Amino acid sequence: MPSELTVTVPPARAAVDPGTPPPARTHRSLLIALAAAWLIPAAAYPLHLTWLLPPLVLLATASLLRGGRTLLDRLLLGALLLVGTTTVAGLLFTVWPWGLHPVAVNGAALTALTLIAAATGRRPTLPRPGWTDLLPIIAAAATVGYLAQPWLRAGTLAGRLSLLALGEDNFRHVALVDAIGRLGGYAFLDPAGSRDHIVSLLARYPQGWHLTTALLDTQLRSATGTPSGVSSLTHYGWWCLATFGLLTLTLFWAAQRLPGPLHPLHRGVLTIVVGALVLGSQMPRLLIAGYPSEVLGLALAVALAALVVRPLAGNREQLVLLAALLIGIGFTYYLFLPPAGLLVLGWLIAHRRELSQIRRTLLAVGLVTALLAPLPLLVGVLGDSQTEALDAKAGPELAEAWRALLGLTPIVLIALVIQARRADRAWRRHLAAVLVAVGFALAIALANVLTGVQPAYYFMKGTHLATGLLIVGTAALVRLLPVPSGADRRDRIRAAAPAVLAAALAVLTVVTLCGLTGWRGSLLVVDKQSWTWLLVQHNVDKPSRVARVCAAAYRRHPVQQGTVTVVLDRTAYRGYAESICLSALQASTAQTEQAIYLPVFEEPERTRKIMRETSGPIRLLVSDPAAQGRVDSLLTRYPELRSRVTTVPMIIKY
Repeated sequence: MPSELTVTVPPARAAVDPGTPPPARTHRSLLIALAAAWLIPAAAYPLHLTWLLPPLVLLATASLLRGGRTLLDRLLLGALLLVGTTTVAGLLFTVWPWGLHPVAVNGAALTALTLIAAATGRRPTLPRPGWTDLLPIIAAAATVGYLAQPWLRAGTLAGRLSLLALGEDNFRHVALVDAIGRLGGYAFLDPAGSRDHIVSLLARYPQGWHLTTALLDTQLRSATGTPSGVSSLTHYGWWCLATFGLLTLTLFWAAQRLPGPLHPLHRGVLTIVVGALVLGSQMPRLLIAGYPSEVLGLALAVALAALVVRPLAGNREQLVLLAALLIGIGFTYYLFLPPAGLLVLGWLIAHRRELSQIRRTLLAVGLVTALLAPLPLLVGVLGDSQTEALDAKAGPELAEAWRALLGLTPIVLIALVIQARRADRAWRRHLAAVLVAVGFALAIALANVLTGVQPAYYFMKGTHLATGLLIVGTAALVRLLPVPSGADRRDRIRAAAPAVLAAALAVLTVVTLCGLTGWRGSLLVVDKQSWTWLLVQHNVDKPSRVARVCAAAYRRHPVQQGTVTVVLDRTAYRGYAESICLSALQASTAQTEQAIYLPVFEEPERTRKIMRETSGPIRLLVSDPAAQGRVDSLLTRYPELRSRVTTVPMIIKY
């Protein structure tokens, strides 16, 4: 009798597994989920609620990940994974008939997530939030909130334009986001169709940030296309701040991920140190000068380094994330692709034995990455010869690049070498990552020297990646601080005093050296004022002349199709900057390209070239008496121009 029980009972229990739903129920649930993937976006669009869909897609993505221990790990990795996959999906969005329509994009995204969940058998789950999640989030929000102060104060068009005019590249990025929104996809896939929307020099520029921004903007507005005029500039400014916030959050997260378990006192010190270095270095200049693509590429590269330094537990998930980050870097700012590729290659070699067990996954992911990651680089190099930009000259900020490199590298490297003696291999990996980033920047400098020029613009860009990883590496310094020792309740304060005093001294030193105490500038910045101070204290109530002239021209003189409109001012550069600003506001950058992007920046030769070499009707908005005198003299000299040149006086006093 006992033998019969042992034979019959176990199969009966095995057949009834409460954790495994019956096949019919599983199929029914899958069909319901697939239907909901399209019904939810279809219902949200007419109700103007599509702004809820990106958070929904993010939560769904994060809930299917298994790497990382905390809720912040899942959410940040999910966001970065979505950025990388969105840049690739942009290839599909460009060729399918729906463009960036919120229903099509979100329906496809939710469908893909549903199928992935069904194929992997993963059910949505997220870790519980913890206090360690809050520190990076609060610190990043405080940093971006502080930098957003001038945007909050700018109540007029001229005030907003004065912020964007701090870096002329801002106006070109505005135009490219607008063009991608109008085209419904990448401009470099349709050079002929993009000629009416964007200047030719941007047609093959890496456009991952611009497509992602245009896509998210359609979700925010529950509408297709792009906003025009003032709205386009306002939206652009906030998306730039959001991108910088992602970079800041990634730096805080990577710095706290590097040391592993950390005492709460050290965690607080590390948060302040990283924040001080972000605000006291060249990082805010990326926001001021108009480098959103570099900011996003830098965030992806720092996250990639963090995953190489402290990998996820699952090799398949690690592979997919590294591939998405590499592709995202290639589509947003491919200058960082070589060092990022070296870091991934090092991880592949170090884990070759484990990866041999998933050869098919490795081969498939590797093939897709090898084909897609260098695609924008090949398009730019072969189509536009963009390698010539490696010799581009840098401004006075070049000295700040050397300061960051020579000032931070020795200190952080010494601390990393000390920490590398520990059993935790993450310290040695981060030491190698820093050496790769610093070596990459120096390699660009050497290439400049060998071609007969001084280390220039892209050397400075290379130092930004090195600076980011050095900021993360300050965790090695903080880890050297003493830890409050355990003691009886009566002696707890006395035992903790040395550690607290050392932490306070470290914070005060770093904050002072970074210029955040106010009595001196940052040692990492050349000028007396830091870039953060320059932005936050910018007087939006007294806009620059470029901003005032551009705002006045936009209000008084709407765009005229078929007519090239150019602003002329006393100096060539002012007229150039005002014309770029106006063309971005009027979405006429392609129409005005031949009159704005001239190799001459001296007057009266520039005005002569504008009037004689621009084909078709020309409208000259003259904002200065000296410019009016140049135009009158040239019209007298070349009377045949009077038939197609219209002069509109728009004198604005200084």
